Amino acid sequence: MIDFTLSPAQSDLQARVSAFVAAKVLPFEGDPRNGSHGPSDELRIELNALAREAGLLAPHAPRQWGGMGLNHVDTAIAFEAAGFSPLGPIALHCAAPDEGNMNLLARVGTPAQQQRWQAPLVRGELRSCFAMTEPMGAGADPTGILTTARRDGGDFVVDGRKWLITGAKGAGFTIIMADVPDEGPTMLLADMASPGIHYRRDIDSMDSSFTGGHGELEFADLRIPADQVLGEVGQGFRYVQVRLAPARLTHCMRWLGAAVRAQSIALDYARRRQAFGRPIGEHEGIGFQLADNEIDLQQSRLLIWWAAGLLDRGEKARHESSLVKTAVSEALFRVADRCVQVLGGLGVTNDTVVAQIFREIRAFRIYDGPSEVHRWAIARRILKAPKEA
Repeated sequence: MIDFTLSPAQSDLQARVSAFVAAKVLPFEGDPRNGSHGPSDELRIELNALAREAGLLAPHAPRQWGGMGLNHVDTAIAFEAAGFSPLGPIALHCAAPDEGNMNLLARVGTPAQQQRWQAPLVRGELRSCFAMTEPMGAGADPTGILTTARRDGGDFVVDGRKWLITGAKGAGFTIIMADVPDEGPTMLLADMASPGIHYRRDIDSMDSSFTGGHGELEFADLRIPADQVLGEVGQGFRYVQVRLAPARLTHCMRWLGAAVRAQSIALDYARRRQAFGRPIGEHEGIGFQLADNEIDLQQSRLLIWWAAGLLDRGEKARHESSLVKTAVSEALFRVADRCVQVLGGLGVTNDTVVAQIFREIRAFRIYDGPSEVHRWAIARRILKAPKEA
């Protein structure tokens, strides 16, 4: 039997993160350094220092590199509490893409690679990005990689273009997915200051919670030594799943916290706003929306914990993460959409954070695979399942 009751240690973790976000992070939401392309590195570094002082930096990362070393279920509790503010995951240094890259390096990187990139990444001394998505190639279907990495002596020479690369501007290093001719998709590590990496432009997008925003990169005769291959040559697709299966869940964890924030604002407004002689929350049209929100929030939480528990038991949970990502991203979008509706005119302004949460969660339905691709994968799996006797 699965027990979803918080242990005393988990309750303490939840309280610590919630108190930190309320006292230290919320005051920065109106900071001018928090712009349309996300918080600046200056703001991120300031917030990281506060989290480090509180003992809350990188909850998910191994202790050996300076993280808290939490398991997946405890991570879900911490990430939800952090997600109460769009700046919370930035402060705790558990936002995408850094969180997913930390996990990938911990599981696949060599000791030398971990020392060079993982250690300073976990400590918040630099940021990273993950360069897979392409304008006309890899995206929801990673098999469409057009970027190449040809062998030249003991090096690989990379050419190609990547776009919607979260956090690329200002990142210290990148993990590049490229095709090695006749050998297959391969991941390579490179410092962003390497000759041959060109930052072409900022991409304006509907979301604004990631440090560095989203950018377009061009690789032209980028030379990468063989010892900077991440894992094995030709095994890139396998490592994509190593990275994405947990990352889909951690997205759900963070955005659950954001949806809880939107619901709390909508509830407060529904108690205070008067219409037709009574608080609007007492009208069924509003009360039922808030009730539906509560149902979606709790179901999302239980799904996340269930999948996190599978990972803690050592199961790969690849297909389960697709199921949870699809269900939760759509449920949380319904929550955000209803909150905008409950707030009425206030909901479409920036007088509250609800409008931003609505935009962020809408984008979440695309990131790490749109719902349609996950449904396609789920359908393929269940159609292949053996018939019941």
